[in-house]
Amino acid sequence: QVQLVESGGGLVQPGGSLRLSCTASGRGFRIMSMGWYRQAPGKERELVAIVSELGAITYAASVKGRATVSRDNAKNTVYLQMNSLKPEDTAVYYCYANAWSDSRRDFWGQGTQVTVSS
Repeated sequence: QVQLVESGGGLVQPGGSLRLSCTASGRGFRIMSMGWYRQAPGKERELVAIVSELGAITYAASVKGRATVSRDNAKNTVYLQMNSLKPEDTAVYYCYANAWSDSRRDFWGQGTQVTVSS
């Protein structure tokens, strides 16, 4: 099993910035891709940004130019820096990892609330 624990959410004013962190833990696992999804009220969960095992990065069009995702493989940690936040960025942000544990599958964090409001 792989456990993902997020931190860094909260209330941010429009135009502000935040940094989310997510660390994976467990026994005998190997992370392939790792990144972030989000889900706003009444909407489906959507990709924000993801880093492949080889370091390839994909961003959602809605955050491109405002978000930077990075990964520290030695620490099994992924970060998301978001700038110029907008009210429409308000959502629960979920850490995601595709990893080999007993088998290769998807793992999710518990989610962290990000609210962009004045």
